[in-house]
Amino acid sequence: MTDHAIEQEIQAKGKTAPRITPANIQAAIAQVHYFTAAEGFIGAVAQKIDAGGALPTKSVAVECIEGPLSLLTFCVLVLQNGFTVTGESACASPENFDAEIGRKIARQNAEQKIWLLEGYLLKQRLSIADKFDANFRQQ
Repeated sequence: MTDHAIEQEIQAKGKTAPRITPANIQAAIAQVHYFTAAEGFIGAVAQKIDAGGALPTKSVAVECIEGPLSLLTFCVLVLQNGFTVTGESACASPENFDAEIGRKIARQNAEQKIWLLEGYLLKQRLSIADKFDANFRQQ
């Protein structure tokens, strides 16, 4: 069941208490970045070249770029407050690798982490509000 389908079911059942919605998750995202581990490897090698560091041998570099590192996709979501979350998608069979599908899965995995963070923040806000209300009633 998708996040949107769950939200529709919640609404259909008349649930109105504060909650995190798929729209809240999307609104929390400021930037989206994708790259493969192979692209990360290339970037790391480029930094070593700039810094005069030791470089991998050509055979190691080719194996990394054309091998398993090309099957691992990362998604980095930068949230509105600057915090980052990551998701990844690993493909076991090179024949099944599809960059677009890898990006979709990596993003879904990253977004799942936002649900946890936003859920915690909502619970914290509700807890603070309850304590404030209880203290206010005692006065």
